[in-house]
Amino acid sequence: MTAQRLQLTWYNKDKALIPTETGKYGYTWVDPSDPRYCETHTLVLDDYVQGAQTPKSDEFEYSERADLEPQDDNLLILGESGDVLEALTRVPELAEKYVGQVKLIYIDPPFNTAQTFASYEDNLEHSIWLTMMRDRLLHMKKLLADDGSIWVHLDDVESHRMRLLLDEVFGPQCFVADVSWLASDSSSNNAGSFSKDKNQICVYGKSPGWRPRHLPDPEKQSHYRNPDKDPRGPWYDGRDVQNPKDRPALKYPIAKPSGGLLEPPTNGWRWDQTTMASKMATGEVYFNDDETALKRKTYLWEQAGLPPSDSWHSVGKTGSTRGAKNHLKVLFPGMPTPELFDTPKPEELLGFIMASSTHPGDIVLDVFAGSGTTAAVAQKMGRRWVTCELLESTFTTFTRPRLEKVLNDQDPGGITRTKGERVDATEDGLPDGVSPEDAAKFTSVLNKLIKDDPELKKSVEVKTLKAASKTRRTKEVLNWRGGGGFQVAHLSPACFDYDPALDRVMLTAAATGETLIASVAANLGFTLLHPDDDYIFDARRGNALLKVVEGVATTEIVDWLASQIQPGETIVLAATTVMDGVRQHLRKLVKGSRVVALPDDVFRYSEGGDQ
Repeated sequence: MTAQRLQLTWYNKDKALIPTETGKYGYTWVDPSDPRYCETHTLVLDDYVQGAQTPKSDEFEYSERADLEPQDDNLLILGESGDVLEALTRVPELAEKYVGQVKLIYIDPPFNTAQTFASYEDNLEHSIWLTMMRDRLLHMKKLLADDGSIWVHLDDVESHRMRLLLDEVFGPQCFVADVSWLASDSSSNNAGSFSKDKNQICVYGKSPGWRPRHLPDPEKQSHYRNPDKDPRGPWYDGRDVQNPKDRPALKYPIAKPSGGLLEPPTNGWRWDQTTMASKMATGEVYFNDDETALKRKTYLWEQAGLPPSDSWHSVGKTGSTRGAKNHLKVLFPGMPTPELFDTPKPEELLGFIMASSTHPGDIVLDVFAGSGTTAAVAQKMGRRWVTCELLESTFTTFTRPRLEKVLNDQDPGGITRTKGERVDATEDGLPDGVSPEDAAKFTSVLNKLIKDDPELKKSVEVKTLKAASKTRRTKEVLNWRGGGGFQVAHLSPACFDYDPALDRVMLTAAATGETLIASVAANLGFTLLHPDDDYIFDARRGNALLKVVEGVATTEIVDWLASQIQPGETIVLAATTVMDGVRQHLRKLVKGSRVVALPDDVFRYSEGGDQ
């Protein structure tokens, strides 16, 4: 029996889906060769939105991020995610820029929970949902850079099926992690069984071996101290000075400060006598209090960071849906709560993901924009971004206005600002092992314990304890000052329709003028030309030149076109009507040329050849 790879199967897996109605979730099964599915839409560029960066002031401290150059090469698209992805991967001008160039794809697709949300119908049947996601993942894989990653955010309704689907598209060897994120900061009292407090974020690399960046973790690195004011910064005595292997040549005694010798450990020291003496002279290696052992400092700067956990339960680090909803209320004052998103994602969550997977200037993609969180965070972190939203009401009410506020520095929430750091404010310094956060908590608890006892409040002991645990918070840190810009665009209308009863491809009413030319060029794989007014061809692919004629192709037109080309060039003539003999005349006059009858021949010749 032939071994086969494990795959998920579902109803109509071999079929494709087309939107039942433009601008809404709802799909119809069709054959993958159906022109309505095969048609590549182009992007129609609308206005460009430009922001201004706010100058610095003495009111704030500023992080390194606040000094990043704001990105202006960004794209906000109104349109269906599948059609947008096809445009990004198939329209030559877009494919050249984005295919294989995206470093991070984060998607928060419809969870398929059979609930009716204010923003969309989230109740797609499993097989429709899987086909919809499968087709989009295939395009996303093309867009990802070899060192890129995709993060798919779901709950437990579809996450187990998505994992198998991602295995099928990217390969199980590209699986990185299944992250559990605590979405809610409080459990629901109305839960029927378990309170649904967590989401899953499935992470895959484009290539096997992709790993997230190791990031500093203040909570896990809080044991680093600098009691001796070491100029190299905070440290802890966490590394061994004994050699991991038996090294007889490194077994030498070391003189103690108080006299006598410290004998070497069983395997000998890590270094020879010269290196050891140098490290002891700088204080990196030092005796413990009773001089019975040597300790070695591990500096915070030596730690590039810590690998992220796959369990994100720190609201302070990754936020919560409650915090994200409160952020939206501030961004859109007066908006009735039912009209806001039910489970928006916090900027802190996206910020942590982007910091783990990208660098400034990298491209981030999200094809389920919603309120625009991914693009907002990308802009604030100096990343370039592409995002799209299906629903025009969401696009005009939330997505675009939010991103305009980000550009104009009118969004102080999310990751824009960071509370000032809690620091030591004592005269003699906090005791070893006590962090400023520990001291602040101690002071808070102490105040609660003595709040009803006036005598204790005045006591010398309490005053001494408060002085020994005194801390202060530094100025608020600003991470974003506005600036940059984005191009607004929408998908071109369909130029091709299909009548199953007649088995005929037809041109739509929109298929005229520049719209038809752009559509034909995109579907045949040609790059549009922007020549002088007297240049007659519309697009080029290699040595082939495209001319779209909205009317009759005649031998006279062929003769005229042939007179305009250079040696070695060929002609593709696309026309809505083709006179008898024109095809033969063109092939004879310019070898390698052809005529494409609109609309019947477009999908036979798309992707560069007969289908």
